[in-house]
Amino acid sequence: MRSIGWLGFFGAILAAWWVMFSMAQMSGVDLIGRPMSMNMMPMTSFGALFPMWAIMMAAMMLPTLVPTLLSYEDLMRSANGTRAGWLGVLLGYFITWVGFAVLISAVQVALLTSGAITSLGTSASPFIAAALLFAVGIYQFTRIKDACHGVCLSPMTYFLGRWKTGFAGGLRMGLGLGSFCVGCCWGFMALGFVGGVMSLLWMGLATFVMILEKLPQVGRHITRPLGVILIIAGCATAGYGLT
Repeated sequence: MRSIGWLGFFGAILAAWWVMFSMAQMSGVDLIGRPMSMNMMPMTSFGALFPMWAIMMAAMMLPTLVPTLLSYEDLMRSANGTRAGWLGVLLGYFITWVGFAVLISAVQVALLTSGAITSLGTSASPFIAAALLFAVGIYQFTRIKDACHGVCLSPMTYFLGRWKTGFAGGLRMGLGLGSFCVGCCWGFMALGFVGGVMSLLWMGLATFVMILEKLPQVGRHITRPLGVILIIAGCATAGYGLT
């Protein structure tokens, strides 16, 4: 059962990345998010954007859940955790990120309507891109980021403090963990409007960064340096806009 669960989990991640690749191909953009032809079909409606973002959540955020699921498995051996609870944690986590997909899809529609971003989901002005980079960089230094990041770094502590049994208990804990994860990582998703939400290369880089942030041996050491890098990038982007 354990092997089936993990095979299904990684299969879902691979399938999500394949669907993202297929959607990019159908939209007429390359791996960097650049138009490949004049027949490009950008997604601009909420009905088209929400499925894209929901699939993107699976592709980008499920890999970051591996340490959490491994922590739950430790409790399956030492406490009364169950495979049903493991599945509940996974589902609750994903539901939370699908909720975020609803929100960011609505934000993208609003930004498109206002002209702040292009049909490819990139900032229409270097100053908008600079503001996003600067805002996410500053957020890396806030107490909210610290609190949310702390839960992501130590899911075992979260489980021990809020332990619930069975599928329903796992679902409840998954929803909570997902909420902290959104609080930790929303900024990297928002930066898609800088690099392009249709850029698989940009989103792959963001996924790699978020995975690193959640590794206990690495994550606590890179949060603030990432903030510094983003602030510098924001300043450089604004400077470029002035030239």
